[in-house]
Amino acid sequence: MIRTELETRAGGLVARVTFDNPKKLNIFTPAALRRFSEEIHSLEKNPALRAIVLTGSGEKAFVGGADLETLGSLNSKSAREFITLIHDACSAVRDCPVPVIARINGWCLGAGLELAACCDLRIAADSAAFGMPEVRLGIPSVVEAAVLPRLVGAGRARWLVMTGEPIGAAEAFVWGLVEKISNLKDLDQTVNSALDAILAGDPAAMRAQKRLCKLWEEAPLYESIEVSIDAFAKSYESDEPAKLISAFRRARKSRPGS
Repeated sequence: MIRTELETRAGGLVARVTFDNPKKLNIFTPAALRRFSEEIHSLEKNPALRAIVLTGSGEKAFVGGADLETLGSLNSKSAREFITLIHDACSAVRDCPVPVIARINGWCLGAGLELAACCDLRIAADSAAFGMPEVRLGIPSVVEAAVLPRLVGAGRARWLVMTGEPIGAAEAFVWGLVEKISNLKDLDQTVNSALDAILAGDPAAMRAQKRLCKLWEEAPLYESIEVSIDAFAKSYESDEPAKLISAFRRARKSRPGS
């Protein structure tokens, strides 16, 4: 149910991880969640890794939510175990040391939207749709649904989790839930353009930036600034900034009109 492909691009190694159960809208089962977390933790151990792209197989869904058969069979103890599996999968993405892009090709619902919200960037087909329908199933939206107010604001997050109504890609873009939208046939091109922009950055600086972005969301402002100062100073422990700044200045001087 989880398929991983490694691709060596001009700027480095990219992993493409696919939820591969299109007949069931790539839904989350306990087995799929465990396998996904294991895969992300395995990939992050590769020092050559520069980025990860998450997507769903087929054209109908990124992830259509949690498996309804599983949800319908839970008791209080197994419910805690299942929701922890969802949290573990989301945490694996948030804690991953390299940028993670959600390639959203269709329905992105419930736990699937929580996972997408934990990615660094979200790029969606204009036919995609987003929703948090849990309250209609007798349960609240929980765990990484808490990320939604940071992305779209408190009121819009409440709209998603309290009404259960889906929104389209255009509205999701206006809300700030996704960063880019394109038609489905150009979705890979749009994702690859984002990858090229990420791979143009220095690998060590990008990993430091990922850590800082996560910290900015979680820590008080003063602590975030103090840690950022440390990260800036630490980047000069290598000669990479000097080399890259020198190359940038040479390139700027060589441009016409400089």
